[in-house]
Amino acid sequence: MNDGEQAAIHCVDKQKFSTQNSSGERNTFYVLVLTIVTMLAEIIAGTIYGSMALLADGWHMGTHAAAFMITLFAYRYARKHANSAEFSYGTGKVSVLGGYTSAIALGLVALVMLVESSVRIFNPHEIYFNQAILVAIIGLIVNVVSVFLLKDHHSHDHGNEHGHKHGHNHEHSHEHKHSHHHGQDHNLRAAYFHVLADALTSLLAIAALLMGKYFGLTWLDPIMGIVGAVIITRWAWGLLKQTGPVLLDASIEQSYMQQIRQTIEQESAQLVDLHIWKISADHYAASMIIHCERTEKAGYFKEKLSQFERLSHITIEVNPVTQAQ
Repeated sequence: MNDGEQAAIHCVDKQKFSTQNSSGERNTFYVLVLTIVTMLAEIIAGTIYGSMALLADGWHMGTHAAAFMITLFAYRYARKHANSAEFSYGTGKVSVLGGYTSAIALGLVALVMLVESSVRIFNPHEIYFNQAILVAIIGLIVNVVSVFLLKDHHSHDHGNEHGHKHGHNHEHSHEHKHSHHHGQDHNLRAAYFHVLADALTSLLAIAALLMGKYFGLTWLDPIMGIVGAVIITRWAWGLLKQTGPVLLDASIEQSYMQQIRQTIEQESAQLVDLHIWKISADHYAASMIIHCERTEKAGYFKEKLSQFERLSHITIEVNPVTQAQ
């Protein structure tokens, strides 16, 4: 086995690629409890007083409770399996998967709102304004509290970056770089959008119900439902666009790859194979094969690539041009 074919043994610190957000998990649990209590109160009251408005809002909050359970499951699963051998780069994508799943649920809620509102335009229902306004106000208060609990403050960078580099005497090299920042928490972001969607729904409902009660504009109620559904759909689509590429191992921008290629090839070397993909919401991994005219080691090219801070894990194989041919 020649140098170019030597296999390098390397252990990945999987913990650093996993999303750990204890405050987000704790606050999501508080919101879940608050949502379930409100949901049960509305369903019980709606059953006793015969109010469809109370019952409908109660079951609607149940869909959000289910989404929060997905969020909590993702947090706890990621933490439990952070160093599991079953995951090559840790559980960084579990948070992304939780966000993706919740985004689908958010889209389904918007679809139900759109269909129900459209039906009510052509088949108006009797509205019990006083009860409906009370329900909407209660829902708004609960969701405003939830919004503040889930407001994402986790994009601040502490600015403490530590490089972890591992080199080998053979023509293989692996490099770790890790920034100590919270980064993107798609899991928490999805939960935040759920309570924001509910708050928006309650706010639009209050406006429509007040106009209907005092000015007789009852058609505004389903119209506001359609407006809310469209806005929520945009949020869900935006979250899907953020999380989907991460789950599908989408590459980095072509301009960034071209900069890497230029950095390597200006050293009388040829970059014959390059792959860059996301291994979590905030970390990229790269693997490459280089054919070099000189007898440079992999560590030499590793240093040249140290300027590319978005690459958290780098694997390099270097082959002499004569061997490559």
